[in-house]
Amino acid sequence: MISPNVAQAVETSGGVASHLHPVGSFQVEDHVLPTGREEVWRFTPLKRLGPLLQPTPTDDRPGDQAAQVEIAAPAGVRIGTLAVGQAPRGTVLVPGDRAAASASAAVPAATHVVIPAGLEATAPVRIFITGRGVARRSNGHHVIEAQANSKATVVIQHAGSVQYNGNVEILVGDGASLTVVSIQDWAADAIHAGQHEARVGRDASYRHISVSLGGDVVRLHSNVSFEGQGGQAELFGLYFADAGQHLEHRLFVDHNQPRTRSNVDYRGALQGKGARSVWIGDVLIRKVAEGISTYESNKNLVLTDGCRADSVPNLEIETGEIEGAGHSSTTGRFDDEQLFYLRSRGISEEEARRLVVHGFFADIVRRIGVPEVEERMLAAIEQELAVSVGVPSAYGADE
Repeated sequence: MISPNVAQAVETSGGVASHLHPVGSFQVEDHVLPTGREEVWRFTPLKRLGPLLQPTPTDDRPGDQAAQVEIAAPAGVRIGTLAVGQAPRGTVLVPGDRAAASASAAVPAATHVVIPAGLEATAPVRIFITGRGVARRSNGHHVIEAQANSKATVVIQHAGSVQYNGNVEILVGDGASLTVVSIQDWAADAIHAGQHEARVGRDASYRHISVSLGGDVVRLHSNVSFEGQGGQAELFGLYFADAGQHLEHRLFVDHNQPRTRSNVDYRGALQGKGARSVWIGDVLIRKVAEGISTYESNKNLVLTDGCRADSVPNLEIETGEIEGAGHSSTTGRFDDEQLFYLRSRGISEEEARRLVVHGFFADIVRRIGVPEVEERMLAAIEQELAVSVGVPSAYGADE
């Protein structure tokens, strides 16, 4: 039975959001098993992701979690739990697919991170999720609540091997400023499906940064809607797909309030036979959303033969009374002019290629805002480049 909080969330969600994003359901049986012919599943390798579409309980054993969760929080930030139907759990995130519904149903106590009203956190909140074996299933649900006029950064880091379904529910209060960084640095055999759902309050600021480097299959939804005028959202991401990897990112920005702003910028590189990336960016501008401004961009850099990048930007506009709306998508190889410029100044071809790719990602990395995380991401990119262009990493083996 759906709780009153959940029923309210469904009732106030505005009905069908778009033809690609109907209202979800907390009931697993309401989400039929996909066949791959559906628009929202046609790019996904269902055989590889299949285990996450089954309502399997978390495989925790006495003293041995399938995925160990550790949280480090600065002074003033509160950490607790929320039962199913206990607000604010379920007031923002309504599962949009079978994987998200399975995760929601299998987590009796969601992690609740609260940044109290008016608090400016002195350090990032860190959530470490470490898998303990690819044959094991783990379901997660985290609720991040930034209360009015607070300011904080939350870093969620995924590592290890596991079959992981993870929901992240994000509430950004009026006047608050929240950055959520999600790093998918899984082992090569992990599979991960997730729904990150945010609601941004009046005059609030929200940034979501997704970094996908590891895993066999990763499929993430990053969605945002608004609760008041003046809210702004920025969704940034970078991904680096190696041979055989499938990295899929789906974005949905619902401009359901007037005078709101959004900016989406995702960048990816691919190398090796069978490397695959999928980026779907959807923006809905409702009739009430007058005076909004939005732009979405996806850029892909193909480093070797045998890769495939699918990039599909979408705009659904129900009113013409807006400041601006646009999108762009590019997929290509190295810029010959950039390489020629660098080589004409005595830089070797391998080093020139490394510099071009490094610059391609640098603008996203520097937006993370956590120096040690930025350094680690640059180190990971350097290690990837050492494979693609044959240049030894400039960072030590321990980075």
